[in-house]
Amino acid sequence: MGRRVRAFRKLKGYTQQELADSVGISLAVLGAVERGNRRLEDKILNKIADVLGVSAEELANPSP
Repeated sequence: MGRRVRAFRKLKGYTQQELADSVGISLAVLGAVERGNRRLEDKILNKIADVLGVSAEELANPSP
């Protein structure tokens, strides 16, 4: 999931800091998520999806 969050973040033109601020999490937490060292709570995953304009399913599940 972390790689997908990073890919969509970059595609939408957000820095890590901008996305973390928009979602209300720390830069350290977002970095850990993108590196795959931390899982997101559903509430935070949904906030990230909203900010990036994608569905939570797109972030959480790779395409077949």
